[in-house]
Amino acid sequence: MKLVSYKTEDQEHLGVFVNGHIYNLNSCDKLLPDEMIAFLQGGDVLMERAKKVDSQIKSGEIEPKEEVFFELLAPVPHPSSCRDAYAFRQHVAAARRNRKVDMIPEFDQYPIFYFTNHNAVQGPGEIECMPDHFQKLDFELEIAAVIGSKGRNIRAEEADNYIAGFVIMNDMSARTLQMEEMVLNLGPAKGKDFSTVIGPWLVTPDELEQYKTTAKPGHIGNAYNLEMSCFVNGVEVSKGNTADMDWTFAEIIERCAYGVDILPGDVIGSGTVGTGCFLELNGTGLFNDANYTPQWLKDGDIVEMEITGLGHLHNTIRKANTDFSILALKK
Repeated sequence: MKLVSYKTEDQEHLGVFVNGHIYNLNSCDKLLPDEMIAFLQGGDVLMERAKKVDSQIKSGEIEPKEEVFFELLAPVPHPSSCRDAYAFRQHVAAARRNRKVDMIPEFDQYPIFYFTNHNAVQGPGEIECMPDHFQKLDFELEIAAVIGSKGRNIRAEEADNYIAGFVIMNDMSARTLQMEEMVLNLGPAKGKDFSTVIGPWLVTPDELEQYKTTAKPGHIGNAYNLEMSCFVNGVEVSKGNTADMDWTFAEIIERCAYGVDILPGDVIGSGTVGTGCFLELNGTGLFNDANYTPQWLKDGDIVEMEITGLGHLHNTIRKANTDFSILALKK
């Protein structure tokens, strides 16, 4: 099942995406909330009711009215929190090699994550960025899990049961701001807090059963063989696979939930896939060729991400009409 959040006349709704069309779930079953977080808080009971509606639409048993005039939002437009992890060893190793430093051994000992701004989560469409963001503006190609059940001190062996579904995630990054603040060993903060894009819909785990594969040796939890790619202005710039995740979402959730509650609507990103951002690609290019010309996102660029089974996420980068700069405020 593919769940979507969308807006009509300034009212947000919850729908299901079937065969290229969006249908409102609440209009099909009045016991289903018309908002994603409330739906997720209903747990397995509401999830099963929604799957029944989805099945009835696909079989032709019911013929709901299709939504025509709408704005597609992030599938979870108001997440309870947003974390981003560090699951792909290939990305970390390449980035450290490019900086001429050794691979950090702690990567293989435990999964880590940071909290980003859950109030800056966006869906398909335009992403407005400030002038300072365009100082080395970057995309990051990721997959994210959305939590569907409240839990605490969850063991990795059980953690997959807490996942409501998966989304494509673009962890937008302003590298000049990020690198400036992290010299002080705190962050990332302003380099990350302006936009995190997820979408286009939330895909329930049952739809990905056919893509299941074996987790990396020494790791536990579900793993999936899903091709990942990113295009900028129609040119493929990144390609990877979720099967290359070293840390599984189950292991990441185990660490996230240690001593704290995870909640329905929490979004947890995988971290960047290998080759999944300009920071890594530029570093590799310069590592191999001193004359390599780095590339960063610019005003008007079109960023498209695709992951097998999860759809196509389309965004256009726009520059805000202002000259306000926090980089210029340094003492």
